[in-house]
Amino acid sequence: MKENVLDVLMYLFETYVDTEEDPEPDQNELRIELSKAGFGDAEIDRALEWLDGLTEHQDSLAFNPQTAHGTRIYNELEMERLDVACRGYISYLEQIGILSPPQREILVDRLLALETHDIDVEQIKWVVLMVLFSQPGQESAYARMEDLVFEEDTGLIH
Repeated sequence: MKENVLDVLMYLFETYVDTEEDPEPDQNELRIELSKAGFGDAEIDRALEWLDGLTEHQDSLAFNPQTAHGTRIYNELEMERLDVACRGYISYLEQIGILSPPQREILVDRLLALETHDIDVEQIKWVVLMVLFSQPGQESAYARMEDLVFEEDTGLIH
């Protein structure tokens, strides 16, 4: 089975997000669960490392009031991996108040950590959910993002 890290992460997220069980099963339990689900050891290792990185640098991201109103300039690597549609969607999420500047930085970091060159808006939506879910006090932003992820495309043109 050829899966990528995001597939493993989405499986974990969908499996554990709405459970009443212990929110943080240990890594051995996760490895067993993921192996049973058919994921390979390399993808499991990379996904668990990705999850560790999700919370690793959150406390070190501090922004002053001027930074909150600044413009994010993407570097060359970021622009190569995140096309115009992706960068525009991230900016949109920030403008409508779903993402704060520190959360945007966590999002960009975690998107680049996916080690895939074909990042799209749908993948961004799922990673945003994971970022928001990992942070306390983000229930409202999470609910709004969840609506964006699961909204039906009606095909209507406004």
